[in-house]
Amino acid sequence: MYKSIYLPLDNSAHSLRGVDLAIALAKAGGAALAGSHVYAAKLHDRRFRQMEGGLPEAYKKEEKLVEQRDIHDDLITRGLQVISDSYLDVFEAKCEAAGLAGRSVSLEGKNWQALVKDIAASDCDLVVMGALGLGAVEASQLGSVCERVARRVDRDLLVIRDIEDHDGAIVVALDGSPQSYGGLMTALELARVFKRPVEAVAAFDPDFHYVAFNSIAKVLSPEAASVFRFQEQERLHEEIIDSGLAKIYQGHLDVAKRIAADEGVALSIRLLSGKAFEQLLRYARETKPWLMLLGRIGVHSEAGMDLGSATENLLRLAPCNLLLSARCFEPPIDHIAETTMSWTEEAEARMRRVPEFVRGMARKSIIKQAAERGHTVVTSDVIDAVLGRMPGGAAMGGGKCPFAHNGPPKKKDTDEEPALSWEPAALARLDPMPPSVRDHARLRIEKMARRTGESVITEAMVDAATRAVTEMLG
Repeated sequence: MYKSIYLPLDNSAHSLRGVDLAIALAKAGGAALAGSHVYAAKLHDRRFRQMEGGLPEAYKKEEKLVEQRDIHDDLITRGLQVISDSYLDVFEAKCEAAGLAGRSVSLEGKNWQALVKDIAASDCDLVVMGALGLGAVEASQLGSVCERVARRVDRDLLVIRDIEDHDGAIVVALDGSPQSYGGLMTALELARVFKRPVEAVAAFDPDFHYVAFNSIAKVLSPEAASVFRFQEQERLHEEIIDSGLAKIYQGHLDVAKRIAADEGVALSIRLLSGKAFEQLLRYARETKPWLMLLGRIGVHSEAGMDLGSATENLLRLAPCNLLLSARCFEPPIDHIAETTMSWTEEAEARMRRVPEFVRGMARKSIIKQAAERGHTVVTSDVIDAVLGRMPGGAAMGGGKCPFAHNGPPKKKDTDEEPALSWEPAALARLDPMPPSVRDHARLRIEKMARRTGESVITEAMVDAATRAVTEMLG
């Protein structure tokens, strides 16, 4: 759970509700609490000077005006400090009533700037703040301070929108990004603290390609359409890509369900079809969750982006509490392999030719690197591409899998195998291996030597084979 929680305070209903939730988290996980309030004495001073021209004539006399400036400066500086301290007193009293120690700080400056600077300098791993502040009106969707802080912090951010407690689940939105899986892990932890069920939803958009192809069809000339092979491309999307998207996002949900089961949590899952933020917003309005967790950025985001588009829209429109997750989590490779990745028959045949004593680990290495490159189906060329990037793979097969049978044609059973000899130092390299593995390794190394036309097994060749397997296994 969280170790340190930071709370921007303004005594609004949303801010006070945030204090209650932060205290509950701190009591459950032992987190430290820090509250802050920002007051802008310099801003008020500058605004008063701007308004001096509108003062009644009696106050425009120089002596009177200087006197009013001094009075205003003193009242504003001391008055805003007193107000700030009073807000922090409320926070400290709530902490004391809960048996917790809350640290508080009063800051002067532009509110969002001072908050971002103080958060960056702190060790907090969660920021809790209201979606709206004291300046909210009926039409307000999101406070300006909340939005500006949300864009600039690099910690988990819990945005309070519900000022009353109510029954509702914890919902996590998944898109396969490390941030969304990080949100899942946080959701599972919060479910234990607040005794609420957890649901995972994933939304894919099958309609975009139809819109795109209709737009393209209006501008392509017959010649351009033939070059683009428009009809074939359109059919490909209809028959393969759209259904493939559903499979990808269902796979994310299946991975999440297995992760939750490992954590002892029963996870409900739901696949949604349509524009991601719109479907998630509709789901939130219909099911009324207590909390929705989203990655700060999504699977298609680039480094340096502040908020993903779906997160940005939901931050403004969602009717429930939101937690924007900066935490990242990579699901175990075996979970991904079992739920989202398949192998062609040819690729499976290739793997059966890998020595049994390293086959499982080699498979794991291929799955890991294939997943990192976005593959959901492992083919022979994927195996070659993965192993070809490894120094040992290149040394043992010209950039191909060292166990690939794509060299010279196989000899018939009646053909005599060329005689091979081993250097004593090469044989010594096999001594540390268990007997059951040693014989297998020796046969495999001899087989690779025959493919490359070698007649003597050298120490360097054994070392190259060992490095290839070691690097292949990560």
